[in-house]
Amino acid sequence: MNISDIVNSPGDSLPEAESGVVDIHTHIYPPSYMALLRSRTTVPMIRDFEDAGSRLIILPGENDPSTPSIARGRPVGADFYDIERKIAFMDKHHIQTSVISLANPWLDFLPSNEGAEAARRVNDDIDAMCGQFPGRLYAFGTLPLSAPADQVVAEIVRLKDLTHIRGVIMGTSGLGSGLDDPSLDVIYDALEKTNSLIFLHPHYGLPNSVYGPRASDYGHVLPLALGFPLETTIAITRMLLSGVFDRFRRLQVLVAHSGGTLPFLAGRIESCILHDGHLVREGKLEGRRKIWDILNNNIYLDAVIYSEVGLRSAAAASGTDRLMFGTDHPFFPPLEGDREQEWASVALNTEAIRTLCAAPSRDDLAIMGGNARKVLRLNS
Repeated sequence: MNISDIVNSPGDSLPEAESGVVDIHTHIYPPSYMALLRSRTTVPMIRDFEDAGSRLIILPGENDPSTPSIARGRPVGADFYDIERKIAFMDKHHIQTSVISLANPWLDFLPSNEGAEAARRVNDDIDAMCGQFPGRLYAFGTLPLSAPADQVVAEIVRLKDLTHIRGVIMGTSGLGSGLDDPSLDVIYDALEKTNSLIFLHPHYGLPNSVYGPRASDYGHVLPLALGFPLETTIAITRMLLSGVFDRFRRLQVLVAHSGGTLPFLAGRIESCILHDGHLVREGKLEGRRKIWDILNNNIYLDAVIYSEVGLRSAAAASGTDRLMFGTDHPFFPPLEGDREQEWASVALNTEAIRTLCAAPSRDDLAIMGGNARKVLRLNS
């Protein structure tokens, strides 16, 4: 089963605004960002090896001198930066519109005095890329979170003037102390007032020690399959516990990878909150919103979960009207053969949606594009 089955299904008789496939989780490294990474000699960086070509190294552990060059980071080919390749991928997989975003590690690593200017360059680059393909490309902007808060707010406001920007992408570290940091309130306030959706995406994972002494035997499976989702779950739970959604009741967050493990663990999180003596004694339960209220009113989830089992949990937690299709391109490409073939990662997400929604139906067309068009105002 693939995306073309949805495009060509009887469901095409539904309104056009609901039938075009939209990919809201798809990354790009624009020219200014590629130049920045190539100019660096410390992680994150792009490093050229004689025997392994250009490698994208974004985590400190990936640059261990004892590690063979071919195993450091990941190869960085044209799929990472060439917008024509993005469009070709979209055409191959019958994707009408993509909402592109800078991939991790964004600009979190920059010195405070460099962040704002770098953000302007990157955002202008991405907006210009979108302008090359009217109606097919939109984007999430990037924030200079290492810069002073007033400069971050200024960029949030400026982004509203860029034609193709429909929100911002943000990692789990915030300003460096997590998303429950009170210093973020001025930024949350600006995002809420400008109606700017946050696309929350992991990067830092978990400490390598949790994977055990034989972790290297398992490639990248443990940090990608478990580290990223758990990082995301912890980050959004800290937002809940610190009252972010109580103070900013209209703040909207799209959480990557179907919310990590948040949908599955939401009931356990809520129970632990209600039974925590410390929170009771501190009066932190008074007037708080329950996790179910927040899931249904403040949180959207992408459908990048690769199976109907996980997607069913996400739909049960937030509703099918708050799920949006994504591919995570250019990551998880075919390991062998022609990259022009259909990507299994795309087919798995598509099949999960069709199985969950008993396609063709209004629900599968909404998840595949209708929800994104409505929430992100892609037809305006």
